[in-house]
Amino acid sequence: MIRVGLVDDQAMVRVGLRMILEAEEDIEIVGEAADGADARALVHDHAPDVVLMDIRMPGMDGLAATEQVLAAHPEARVVILTTFDDDEYVYQALRVGASGFLLKSADGDTLVNAVRVVAGGEALLAPEVTRRVIERFAVPSSVSAVEPAPEPGGAYVPPPEAIGDLSEREVEVLQLIARGMSNQEIAAELWVSPTTVKTHVSHILTKLGVRDRVQAVVEAYESGIVVPKG
Repeated sequence: MIRVGLVDDQAMVRVGLRMILEAEEDIEIVGEAADGADARALVHDHAPDVVLMDIRMPGMDGLAATEQVLAAHPEARVVILTTFDDDEYVYQALRVGASGFLLKSADGDTLVNAVRVVAGGEALLAPEVTRRVIERFAVPSSVSAVEPAPEPGGAYVPPPEAIGDLSEREVEVLQLIARGMSNQEIAAELWVSPTTVKTHVSHILTKLGVRDRVQAVVEAYESGIVVPKG
């Protein structure tokens, strides 16, 4: 069973989430909270595998709650619930350790899939959302505001100091991850097996010192391995 905690200041939102998730045989709702402070107690008392966290709440908001929950319980996985257009905290939430985010307008199948993906140790990297958010909020300190001219052939080549210990192939894989591509899609793009891509991803996470794909993408933007469009 996947143990899930719901954190949202709107009771009707929690009811809707509970109804959708509890219809699944492999998902159990272990607790609810209406603000960030109660979220800390929820995680402490019930140890959910996944926490669905609203980002805008009175008192302690979802950003502060995510940071405190993960500091005390690093094994927890937090997915931010957002309306996207009016959430200025999404990028910061990813930076403090959230495993991804989900639009409140998402349908039931998307919600269920998100919970399963995150519970399985993956990060929620939907191309249409994640790339837009990170490109909007990430401001790499190691690159200029103007994107460097691409190499012949059109591919951006990051500066050597940004790459660190990553191999050329690992940089390529990381840039594709930042485009929101899955392992299967990356494998097709590079003409390699999904198992090979999975190995590259594992090496990337280890070398960057991050725990999942979302954190790797954040690091890629901040270091200059990937440059935001603008």
